[in-house]
Amino acid sequence: MELGIKGKKALVTGGATGIGEAICLDLAKEGVQVAFTSRHPESIEKTLAKLGGPEAGHRGFVTDITLEGEPQRVAARVLAEFGEPAIVVNNVGDTLGITDPLCPISDWRRVFRLNLEVHVEINNSFIPLMRARKWGRIVNISAGASMENSGPVPYCAIKAAYTAYTRSMGRVLAPDGIVMSAVLPGVVFTEQGHWAGVLQERPEHATKYLEERTVLKRFGRADEISPMVVMLCSELASFCVGSIVPVEGGQARHYFHFNGV
Repeated sequence: MELGIKGKKALVTGGATGIGEAICLDLAKEGVQVAFTSRHPESIEKTLAKLGGPEAGHRGFVTDITLEGEPQRVAARVLAEFGEPAIVVNNVGDTLGITDPLCPISDWRRVFRLNLEVHVEINNSFIPLMRARKWGRIVNISAGASMENSGPVPYCAIKAAYTAYTRSMGRVLAPDGIVMSAVLPGVVFTEQGHWAGVLQERPEHATKYLEERTVLKRFGRADEISPMVVMLCSELASFCVGSIVPVEGGQARHYFHFNGV
């Protein structure tokens, strides 16, 4: 299937491991030049090698994107050293281990910063360029927890805001040829992710969770999420304005409907 994005440039935040890495690899297979971010230089080097390196047109940027002003600095570096991305995938996100529903407001702000604020700042840096080009794709990696009570309260609440932002902003951007959408992964195992730690420290909890909460009785894989993300980055996604797409193996138990009003 021809996706129509060969030769385009993409930025993937949090792209050196897990779902982000799978997205980078699948985009590269479609002929996209990929820039990606990570806090860890060693992870960047490993993923960059898998992509084919700078000689293939790919770049990795070491950054803690949650620092004040860092999304804007990253955007400036990407433009100066890589070029203008027509595709942005906002992948960074985590609970930060904040599970107390009565946690201090400072902890709420940390969850908000990582899971929503930095994405808005990244998008705001590139949307004017996409508008001038009359073409762009922005895919926000949210979570099934944005649609149901599944996880810590701060994380669920901020992911719900992230999904609502996607739906609302998608309508704003559509007349300019920019398609914003979101993918909601289910429980996915990655080597450096949350469930890797759970399997090591509380394997009985992981077994119970998979048995009681999932249909397939297993974790998802990063490469089961990335193909949907790449499709939403493509020419084929032209009618996916504000689309919210769960990719979670039937895990979620909610009904939801967007009527486009």
